[in-house]
Amino acid sequence: MYKHILFATDLSEETDTVLDKVQMMRGYTGAKLSLVHVVEPLPGYSYAYLGIEDIEEQLIEEAREALLKLGEKLNVPREQQWIEIGQPKSNILRVAEEGKVDLIICGSHGRHGLSLLLGSTANAILHGAKCDVLTVRLPENGI
Repeated sequence: MYKHILFATDLSEETDTVLDKVQMMRGYTGAKLSLVHVVEPLPGYSYAYLGIEDIEEQLIEEAREALLKLGEKLNVPREQQWIEIGQPKSNILRVAEEGKVDLIICGSHGRHGLSLLLGSTANAILHGAKCDVLTVRLPENGI
């Protein structure tokens, strides 16, 4: 059975939908739980003029605080929480591989049409992971 679960979260309001499944799977397996959130960088033009670096730092700090709160709620120590900067797919897969994770849990909107063509983080994780992946269907927001 699973020994190390990685919960890849976007820290959105929909996190609670996935959280229930994470807690159930952890309860069934007794696995170690780690958390990861990836902050995507803002477009890299006119940093000096627009103050984008300040905005990015604020986004990273807000994500760090939200992940710490989630970690407290799930009793996950700080050493098992990662805030990454970059592309979600590659960062989540790297954290999973480096942490010897055997199950990644993430949410999925199950988009269709143009949204699907533009790519889905959950789909990319599913096809790129070297371990099992559990995707939890998130509620539709009329998109």
